[in-house]
Amino acid sequence: MVVEIDGLTKRYGDVTAVEDLTLSVADGEVYGFLGPNGAGKSTTINVMLDFARPTAGEVRVFGREAAADSIAIRRRTGTLLEGYGVYPQLTGREHLEHAIRTKEADDDPAEWLDRVDLLEAADRPAGDYSKGMCQRMAIAMALVGDPDLLVLDEPTTGLDPNGARTMRHLVQQAAADGTTVFFSSHILEQVEAVADRVGILLDGELVAEGDLDDLRRELGVGATLAVDVTDVPSTLPEELETRPGVTDVAVEEDTLHVQCVDDGDTKLAALQTVAEAGVYRDFELTEASLEDVFASHTSPGRPEQPSGSRP
Repeated sequence: MVVEIDGLTKRYGDVTAVEDLTLSVADGEVYGFLGPNGAGKSTTINVMLDFARPTAGEVRVFGREAAADSIAIRRRTGTLLEGYGVYPQLTGREHLEHAIRTKEADDDPAEWLDRVDLLEAADRPAGDYSKGMCQRMAIAMALVGDPDLLVLDEPTTGLDPNGARTMRHLVQQAAADGTTVFFSSHILEQVEAVADRVGILLDGELVAEGDLDDLRRELGVGATLAVDVTDVPSTLPEELETRPGVTDVAVEEDTLHVQCVDDGDTKLAALQTVAEAGVYRDFELTEASLEDVFASHTSPGRPEQPSGSRP
């Protein structure tokens, strides 16, 4: 495992930012770390990088204890942290050159600036850059030296759609090259596009973890079939509800809305049931998004974790 967090608790006076957090991230995995503002995401990252010390628990990165071996860990890690500030008097090129020297790499600064669409602004002072330009430059700096671990805390802040697409492509390319990515963001669509697995943090506790299909199945919000029918026989909705994996059926004029777990057999059985009733015309499928899963775990009225259980 590249990242191993075991029973991490971090308190600031009477405030508990993270409580008994346990998770791990495998080599080459893209792990999406989600949660509302104040959930404890940045605190967790700060402990991983030894910018904060844990109150209790252990954090290991590359098999090394985070606090004792932080210098060795950072040499192998590229970071983009929330609130990153530029040196206003330095140019974009000088920022990349500084990152290359610090990491003792032999990267070409112009190549990185070109990859984040900043080559034309390479020799302008970064103090004249927009927020999005600064963020793209910071992403390039984080990727210098082909890091083994890439830690991104809200990397899409300030980016327009084109910038966010560039960032997503760079993350996907880094992962394809074997880099492990720990990606914290509140832009769920960005995480959904790149993450192999996600963890959802709420009030400092991990309330859900798994790939998106796992989380859909856990919550029973996998997919909704909108089945267009010629007629709705009175017994058909009840018959559909008895099918394993079907969680809800609603009728709207000539459409049956069949909510079911994200399982191909369940969806096929539901469609066959409608076809056997002789009323099937067509259907559309809508899968639950990461936003749906996130809302189910973090909104008021969310399902409670069983006492003493872990996700």
